[in-house]
Amino acid sequence: MEALMQSRNPAFRGNAFGRSTSGAAYGAPARGAPGHGAPGYGAGGYGMHGAPGYGVQYQGQSAPPGYAPPGAARPMTMDDVVVRGFLTLATLVITAALAWAVVPTRLAVPVLVVALILEIGIWAFITFGRKANAPLVLAFAAVYGVLVGIVSHSYNDVFHGVVFQAVIGTALAFAATLAAYSLRIVRVTPKFARFVLAAGVALIGLMLVNLLAHLFGADQGIGIRDPGSPLAYVFSVAAILVGCFFLLLDFDSIEQGVRGGAPDEFAWYCAFGLVLSLVWIYLEMLRLLSYFYGGRD
Repeated sequence: MEALMQSRNPAFRGNAFGRSTSGAAYGAPARGAPGHGAPGYGAGGYGMHGAPGYGVQYQGQSAPPGYAPPGAARPMTMDDVVVRGFLTLATLVITAALAWAVVPTRLAVPVLVVALILEIGIWAFITFGRKANAPLVLAFAAVYGVLVGIVSHSYNDVFHGVVFQAVIGTALAFAATLAAYSLRIVRVTPKFARFVLAAGVALIGLMLVNLLAHLFGADQGIGIRDPGSPLAYVFSVAAILVGCFFLLLDFDSIEQGVRGGAPDEFAWYCAFGLVLSLVWIYLEMLRLLSYFYGGRD
């Protein structure tokens, strides 16, 4: 019985990228292949189990490593994820730099609003439409970069040098999270994934409540963004940690996709998830560091 490998990252769930041209879900045995796919979470474990191979047979014999039969989608490799992740992040950085340099202060808010609307629209199309390809993901990164560039510029005008510090902090958080995942210090399980998703939703919910409280007269909302409140420090640290947890889910999805023979276009979806997590960490790092500039010029 075939079992479809489900990603533990909620952003990667669904079957849009779960099937190759042969019709078999990646991570599940292809037609005529010996059963070696990853079992579902309810099937006595998770991860990849069974005999090595690529899940295909050619003329009754297992295909040699690296061989793709005619008409089969090329499986995703780690190099695909690295290259496409780099392209996506580079696109975001370039548009952020352009927005920083080109957008005048008087137009910053209108441009920010337009970029935010476009970003949410593209994000929703990719996430709920289960479609990720080069034009969509790079367009998302370009629009997101405009937003990041404007926000970064506004912070740096008030807190000189904070952007560079936030970039360094984000890079260190990424490296530490990758090391923790590689060394299996933290293990990604279905229970862990549910916790991360719940924590992310809770944080976003608190941000919305804080915004509404501010709009209805409370100057500092509920205090989670008030530099003078210890609650703001706790909230930002928690948000950074949740961003790192989302990175762990991204790494797990990438590893499962490579092992399970996901089609190569899934690498764009992985790049999309990585950029979302990194920008989340960066923006929260930016806000947290700005709290320590109190009283400084």
